[in-house]
Amino acid sequence: MSFKNFLTVVLWVACGDLGLAQSQPMPPTILEIDVENSVRYQEDTSDLSKFATDPNLTTAIPPRNYFFRLNIGDIVAVNGQPAKGTLIRNNRTVDLSPVPNPGQAIADMVRNSVVSDIFEILKIDGTPIGTIVSYGLAAGSPAPGAPLSITQGNFAIVGGTGAFLGARGQWGNAVTSQTIPQRQASITEDPANRRRNGGGRLHFVLQVIPMFTPQIVDAANGPAVTHSSDFSLVTASKPAAAGEILSVFVTGLGPTKPGVDPGKPFPASSLAVVNSPVEVTVNGTSAEVLAAVGFAGTVDGYQVNFRVPPNTAKGAAAIQVSAAWIAGSPVSIAVQ
Repeated sequence: MSFKNFLTVVLWVACGDLGLAQSQPMPPTILEIDVENSVRYQEDTSDLSKFATDPNLTTAIPPRNYFFRLNIGDIVAVNGQPAKGTLIRNNRTVDLSPVPNPGQAIADMVRNSVVSDIFEILKIDGTPIGTIVSYGLAAGSPAPGAPLSITQGNFAIVGGTGAFLGARGQWGNAVTSQTIPQRQASITEDPANRRRNGGGRLHFVLQVIPMFTPQIVDAANGPAVTHSSDFSLVTASKPAAAGEILSVFVTGLGPTKPGVDPGKPFPASSLAVVNSPVEVTVNGTSAEVLAAVGFAGTVDGYQVNFRVPPNTAKGAAAIQVSAAWIAGSPVSIAVQ
């Protein structure tokens, strides 16, 4: 698929204005993350020489309160799309209750631990997408204003890397018909056997406020969506056709492979392919994405080539681009 330079000036202007756009609040994005083989390794011995040494299945005998727990699980899907990655949870047990049993701490709410979490998300081929980092309290009621599907947990998203650089938000656990409680293991169990020994299946719902979202560039006569055959703009007088390959020029798709230093333009010598999964929808229907690359000579400018779905109806069509499951604002083009 070819790439064209005639919109370079448009992209440079758009990228120059991007910092101003980022000063405005970004709309939240919901990420639903499925985790399998989740095991909670509980600190049930003070003998450090025994940590991670037992090749067999173990049963934890934890202290009453205040002990350390480490959770490890495999990320297998994000928003229903296959993915890879790892969830690591660093727990310090603090059992809180307004009516505590002996050994629990009296408090005004029900919680069972203070937790830091790292979701490191990869594409299914192992390409890194980014991490989401959070901190908060487990169990008990979800935070006010959290997605209604969350059933417990009060966690603040405090940052991220890669496609989730600077992310904020909140999240919690959601119990579904597929949920399997995670396995409770001794800290002595060898985690190399975690997948073989098996664990729980968990579902997390993250309300992510990203630092940036994909935005289709606004050209002089409308959105920067072109016919790939000659790179002329799609307009009412020259509409797109169902099944046609188009190119859309956008900002905010995040890191590429190979990468570039922050603030540096994409090179002309090689194609910088977007790390994250990129999706284009036309009237809500997923389109075939043929390429998504950094646009040579620009900072945060990208070209995405896609095929208009063959069954697209004639008339105005809404085009929307997303990267790392974070969607931008739709624009309208004409389809004949």
